[in-house]
Amino acid sequence: MKITALKTFVVPPRWLFLKVETDEDLVGWGEPILEGHAETLAAKVQELEYFLIGSDPLKIEDTWQKLYRNGCYRGGPVLMSALSGIDMALWDIKGRFYNVPIHGLLGGAVRDKIRSYCWIGGDRPSSLAQEAQAMREKGFNAVKFNVCSELQIVDRYKTIDLIVAQMSQLRETVGPEMDLAMDFHGRVHAPMAKVLLRELEPLRPLFVEDAVVSTQIDAMSDLAKSTSIPLAVGERLHSRYDFKQVFETRAASIINPDTAHVGGISEMVRIGYWAEAYDIALAPHCPLGPIALAASLQVDALCHNACIQEQSLGIHYNQGADLLDYLMPDSRFILEDGYLSIPQGPGLGIEVNETFVIEKSQIGHQWRAPVWRHEDGSIAEW
Repeated sequence: MKITALKTFVVPPRWLFLKVETDEDLVGWGEPILEGHAETLAAKVQELEYFLIGSDPLKIEDTWQKLYRNGCYRGGPVLMSALSGIDMALWDIKGRFYNVPIHGLLGGAVRDKIRSYCWIGGDRPSSLAQEAQAMREKGFNAVKFNVCSELQIVDRYKTIDLIVAQMSQLRETVGPEMDLAMDFHGRVHAPMAKVLLRELEPLRPLFVEDAVVSTQIDAMSDLAKSTSIPLAVGERLHSRYDFKQVFETRAASIINPDTAHVGGISEMVRIGYWAEAYDIALAPHCPLGPIALAASLQVDALCHNACIQEQSLGIHYNQGADLLDYLMPDSRFILEDGYLSIPQGPGLGIEVNETFVIEKSQIGHQWRAPVWRHEDGSIAEW
């Protein structure tokens, strides 16, 4: 069997899908997206066709190493996101070839379902209590949200007090039964992160994600020693080598790499197994499309330390199309009592509605992250 074509589809709201075709009519789907850079990733996939057309899709590890190690430049968000989508698609083909789910090829599932959470806080958090209540009515017992908007490297205590007051109101509204995962989103610099973590500790967050930007693992390690709140990092790390310092310095209790950004299922499983040796939990990042979520669920099935799965059903970004719209009705995700079932169909366990994908690709998207500025006019972290 040989790869004959790679076809990309830029689709709303902000995704890029990949279809890998073979000479035996088996196809696989992947999601090689980097938010805000869909056109770049489509071009990168086309660039990698040189190494893929005519190759055996079942030789996944050899292909992974070939794409990763070719030339002088390795890692980084663009290469690893493109490699992620290709890796997903090849695993999808291999599962379909053997008529088993991907987790069946890699030792078998260790769980039937995984706890999931919904995102409720947009770029600038507002009406969190109301949205959390709505999620609870849908059966969720965990939600995630941004705790703040712009924050200066050293900000006023008035700003901190407003954040804490909003978070306290949310906790009072939902009570102790709902877990609150708080995302600093890299907007909080180290001086304010230390203050804010201390103030939020009584609210008992499930975790705090990206307490500082992921380029400051040393600062995160210091913060981890000063708080009882589990810290999470990983969405902006792009290979196992990026996680080495996280593990060695105990900078986080939870890692949340993204299957669409870190090198696909192959690399996610390696990282997940490695994290277990440090007693670090895995909570895959996935505010993306249905193919990326299906890939994440395959990882959750395999990694014993997987604890909770992000997903973007109905997220505020999903205007124009949502996850389930791109799947055939019989293969849509099963969400019950806050848990996502592990797909049991061959490959990724989903059936993409290709007609709908082609239709939406005629619309496409040009999603970009917003540009934020502080009151003094300087650029702020989004």
